[in-house]
Amino acid sequence: MATLFVSDLHLDDARPEATALFLRFLREEAMHADALYILGDLFEAWVGDDDPSAVAAAVAGGLRAVSDHGVPVYFIRGNRDFLLGPGYARRCGMRLLPDPCVTMLYGRPALLMHGDLLCSDDQAYQAFRRQVRDPAWQRDFLRQPLPQRQAFAAQARAASKAHMQGVREEITDVTPATVEATLARFGVGLLIHGHTHRPAVHSLVAAGHPRKRIVLGDWYRQGSVLRVDTDGFELAALG
Repeated sequence: MATLFVSDLHLDDARPEATALFLRFLREEAMHADALYILGDLFEAWVGDDDPSAVAAAVAGGLRAVSDHGVPVYFIRGNRDFLLGPGYARRCGMRLLPDPCVTMLYGRPALLMHGDLLCSDDQAYQAFRRQVRDPAWQRDFLRQPLPQRQAFAAQARAASKAHMQGVREEITDVTPATVEATLARFGVGLLIHGHTHRPAVHSLVAAGHPRKRIVLGDWYRQGSVLRVDTDGFELAALG
């Protein structure tokens, strides 16, 4: 038995193989886990819980089966699905968590994040994030007709792609000083996050104490899962 962590699946209609891999992962592994944590960007885009997406319906069914089997499912919103709300969470049987949050893993505290807050050198993105995370902005956006919201999401994805092409690679990764300050602020020795699509295990020192940062991989070319149990952890790829 292990606690499982995934992020950055970016599921949508254009990549049915990724959705099929995730649903198989739910049936074959997550169903028998101690808990499942999804650390954001489960979907490529999310414009509201009223979107009648076939992929969203299939994923909700898969997650609900895991939850009904007695496995707790937790979700932190990402930069692509920050509008995922309590309605869809109820369909999935999953609990929404704040970003960041601390959880206990077999007696050890761990800080969980999507990871975009750690990329503080990308000031243009951080300004956009503050705008779209504002409750008033979200309320006004969700009042718009669904086609208008879908068009906005398509434009935002195109703008994000263009922005990333013009940004230095190091800016799209985490800012080391921000990582160290965040770990010191929460006083934990383990940080787990996604977002950067750079799966790895990093050792560092923050506030004079050794820490560890585990970065989850994306699901574009293969799956990625972190398994944590009483003996340690394993960051693995799924084929």
